[in-house]
Amino acid sequence: MTKIRSSHVVIVGAGGVGSWAAVMLVRSGVRKIRIIDFDQVTLSSLNRHATAGLIDVGTQKVKCIAKALKQMCRWVEVETVNDLWTKENGGSMLEGADWVIDAIDNIQTKVDLLKYCHDHGLKVFSSMGAGAKCDPTRIQISDISSTVYDPLARSVRRRLRLLGVNSGIPVVYSTEVPGDVKLLPLPEEEFQKGPVKELGAFDDFRVRILPVLGPLPAIFGLNAATYILCELAGKPISNPLPIKNRRKLYERMHRNLLHRESKLSGEQLNRLPIDEDDVGLIFEDLYRGRSAVPPHEVPQRPTIVKWDFRKPITIDNCVVFEYKDAEKHAKACWSPTGDHVDPDSIWEEAVQDTVKRRAEEARKVMEWVM
Repeated sequence: MTKIRSSHVVIVGAGGVGSWAAVMLVRSGVRKIRIIDFDQVTLSSLNRHATAGLIDVGTQKVKCIAKALKQMCRWVEVETVNDLWTKENGGSMLEGADWVIDAIDNIQTKVDLLKYCHDHGLKVFSSMGAGAKCDPTRIQISDISSTVYDPLARSVRRRLRLLGVNSGIPVVYSTEVPGDVKLLPLPEEEFQKGPVKELGAFDDFRVRILPVLGPLPAIFGLNAATYILCELAGKPISNPLPIKNRRKLYERMHRNLLHRESKLSGEQLNRLPIDEDDVGLIFEDLYRGRSAVPPHEVPQRPTIVKWDFRKPITIDNCVVFEYKDAEKHAKACWSPTGDHVDPDSIWEEAVQDTVKRRAEEARKVMEWVM
């Protein structure tokens, strides 16, 4: 407890994630907190902010959190910085930090902060995208290099690699792939006023809102606080479990698909266009862990097979069957002469409709994450 009480944590971003992280760090004993954010409390942020109420709308987010923290714990030392963190002037803002929490929602600023911490040996924990998510069971902690199916994490990871940072940054993220999600519309009258980008507080910051379910940023913030508290206490979370702990299942399904494709092609294939993560996406997210054949039961021996053998293997051209149905499908649709059969002529309309719906979902997923 002494280590926690003597620690100093800097939180960059005082929104839904950052505010919840701050509250739980202080409630757990962290004595010194510095909170950095340029923004003000808005009506749209009240559904997810840990300390803000109607009376706080229009006030600085950092001041709002500081006031609440002082009410929770009189001995806490809270320093507020009502400014935008930038790589040009942000070094002094991070001085003395034992840990830094990145709760920024602007990609370039996030990348700049993570790169700065990496280069200067500062321990940093980063929060990826909590917007447009609703499934708390898909949230996990991992290294930035191991993240999958999170568009923000993907973009951050790519940019960091270009800057020479490949790993070593713990993050909280969700493997959930949202459906048809877009920024909430801006009223037409705002477009009539002139260039929309001028409505933002700073250049390159969005002026429209991505739908956010209130509890999700809180869970992200609690994950960040928990990870750092365990690190400070000398009890690190050294081996976070993967989502649903079903990696071996995905590996087996992928291996069986590779074996089937090798057998049908008559040559030994070393790899497929899809990997184990894609198999998990197909099985869990697209087919909900169920067979495409009505009544869509949970397969005892789940098998992924190419739907249309006239086309290459892609996420939207794979289907989940019970093993015996997969064998039936391959035998009926594949031809050694290359004259493969249209699967629509083999399966009843209910199966066709299911596969078409899942394929359409897959294409939306690929647009979202690629």
